[in-house]
Amino acid sequence: MDEAQPPARSWAPASGLIVLAWLAAAAAVAWFLLTDDAPGRLLAAVGTIGLVAAALFGSLARPRLSVDNERVAVRGLNGTQSWPWRRVSRIRVVRHRRLGREIPMLELDVLDTDVQDDGQRLIILGRLDLNADPEDVLDAIQRIRGLT
Repeated sequence: MDEAQPPARSWAPASGLIVLAWLAAAAAVAWFLLTDDAPGRLLAAVGTIGLVAAALFGSLARPRLSVDNERVAVRGLNGTQSWPWRRVSRIRVVRHRRLGREIPMLELDVLDTDVQDDGQRLIILGRLDLNADPEDVLDAIQRIRGLT
């Protein structure tokens, strides 16, 4: 009897966070239009640019990471890049210390012929990119690849 292959999985930023970023950007635009003082307008403009950039990235880069038993794909603002598993040299979770806390980050090392230097690309994804704990994502990826 054939053992069923695990289904493809994908991870994306939380929809609620993206909606919140768009709402905050709209509020910053309203602040910019309604305020009279120059420093307040400058602050609102900078905030608007940052919030629109974050909301746009979160909206367009969905899903951020997709895997199946044949390939891994990472989506960004310039589209989706995908690599077959044979071109993925390592996937691991690395912990970085930020603001007194250890933050787990999922790292993918891929061999990419589009890169000019040595053909290697490092992709780093965090909890905000994945809307999941990177350790859990690594476990799911290993199950899909059949490594566990």
